[in-house]
Amino acid sequence: MTEWKKICPVSDIPVLGSRRVARAAGMDVAVFRNAADEVFALLDRCPHKGGPLSQGIVFGTSVACPLHNWTIGLGDGCAKGPDEGCTQKFSIKVISGEVHLSSQELATLALDEKPPVAGPLRKATADAT
Repeated sequence: MTEWKKICPVSDIPVLGSRRVARAAGMDVAVFRNAADEVFALLDRCPHKGGPLSQGIVFGTSVACPLHNWTIGLGDGCAKGPDEGCTQKFSIKVISGEVHLSSQELATLALDEKPPVAGPLRKATADAT
C-alpha cells in the first residue's frame, strides 16, 4: 500500500506555475499546476542539460525548459520530438484539495541525479574528478 506525503494545497501552486519540493537526498521535485488545475510531479531537471524545469513556462500538459526551450510532457516527463530523453516522473494524488506525493518514490527515485554546475565552479568541479 502506498503511503502519501502531504505537500501543500493545490492553491499554493501558481496556475501555470510550479512549486519545488526538497528531498532529504537527491534533487528537488517540481510540482506543476496547469490552467485546468491538473497537477503533475517531475524531477526538477531537464533531460537535455539539467535545466530547472520548475522555472519553465507551463502550457497545456507540458513545460518549456528555461535553458533551451525543450518541451517536456508533464504526464510522462519525456521530451517532445524531435528532442529525446526523459526526466523522472513522480506519482501524485490530490485529496480534498491537498497535493500528495508517494513517500516511497520521494525516498528512492532518481537519487543519483546531480544538479548542473555552471560558472567558475564548473571548471573546478571538472578538475576535481
